[in-house]
Amino acid sequence: MKAEKELEKIVNKVLKGEIKLHELDEILGNSNIAVLVRRLSIEKMLNIQLPNIGFTTIDWNEVVGRNIENPIGAVQVPVGIAGPLKIHGDYAKGEFYIPLATSEGALVASVNRGCKAITLSGGAKVKILSDTMSRAPVFKTPSIDEALKLVKWVREHFNEIKVEAESTTRYGKLLRIDSFIIGNNVWLRFIYSTGDAMGMNMVTIATDKACKYIEEKLGFKCVSLSGNLCVDKKPSLMNMLFGRGKTVVAEAVIKKDVVKEVLKTSPEDLVDVNLRKNLLGSARAGSLSFNAHYANIIAAIFVATGQDVAQVVESSMGYTWAEIVNNNDLYISVTLPSLEVGTVGGGTRLPTQRETLQILGVYGSGSPPGTNAKKFAEIIAAVVLAGELSLLAALSAGHLAEAHRRLGRGLSKKSKKQ
Repeated sequence: MKAEKELEKIVNKVLKGEIKLHELDEILGNSNIAVLVRRLSIEKMLNIQLPNIGFTTIDWNEVVGRNIENPIGAVQVPVGIAGPLKIHGDYAKGEFYIPLATSEGALVASVNRGCKAITLSGGAKVKILSDTMSRAPVFKTPSIDEALKLVKWVREHFNEIKVEAESTTRYGKLLRIDSFIIGNNVWLRFIYSTGDAMGMNMVTIATDKACKYIEEKLGFKCVSLSGNLCVDKKPSLMNMLFGRGKTVVAEAVIKKDVVKEVLKTSPEDLVDVNLRKNLLGSARAGSLSFNAHYANIIAAIFVATGQDVAQVVESSMGYTWAEIVNNNDLYISVTLPSLEVGTVGGGTRLPTQRETLQILGVYGSGSPPGTNAKKFAEIIAAVVLAGELSLLAALSAGHLAEAHRRLGRGLSKKSKKQ
């Protein structure tokens, strides 16, 4: 009773403007209590009730200041499971069950069907072509002569800059610095390896230290630590051509009988849909990306596993290829130039997200460091392949609308007849 009165007093102070919402954690010294007070205050301000937002397993003392500010609770998203999916990667080997967090009916079922077709055909082969993270600050110089001087100096003093950047991190390694010039402006695209972390915060801090060193030595001003050639959370040809995060290819040969019996279509029809929809249709639309729905799968996995959801933008860009091989079997591949994922840091430490990573067998740092994130990337690419295969099959068979009618609207075939 006494505790309730104390809470009421604090809520009233918030309502009167005597305490700001963002001050509650520091004033109360306990973020779990601060979350409760903040939510109660919002309820009174708006004359509503938020019992479901308040229902969560999160220990706010662990995440405030690391994952969230001004929390009032958590939002729940349904998590479905797809699989098993057989994968032959350099890091992901065996059969995996895939957690997908989504509210879109038919998505999990569709991915599950693709997993079945791939597994029955022997599995998906996956390769990582590159693994880097970038940050690209922009410098202002007086003239093109000075811009070239900056580029030359950076090239000649790379080892010194590398020492400065790597002094901020245990796992980050500066691999190279690519330069780009427009007039008297110079972009230095710092390229790192980041172990099992996705690495955006890591490379930002490291690059900031390096930029201060360059400013000190040359006197040129770093106008912005991010000059938009990174390229983070925006679609770009830069990432499509040079990659960011992990560049991954997943492929499979689906037996013609499996295409017919599981996917309910033919290899020829599926290839035709891919050519006319994913390639020609995307080209006509002026798209940078040539696929059916990578974003569906990437977003569902990102939400489930605590990735930076905004990076779905570049992570879901890529190319789908399909052709007839052997004795009328179907070859299909997906190429993801910029898959940005990690198994440590960020939202991976949250309790439910940690459990989904454990389902995949990739939670935490790998041994050696970096292997868990690579395994995770291989799994995601194989799941994208499964999702792409299933959707193209549904389109070629004319089943897409029926699947969404039944699973997206909750209608059965029986109810349709009635």
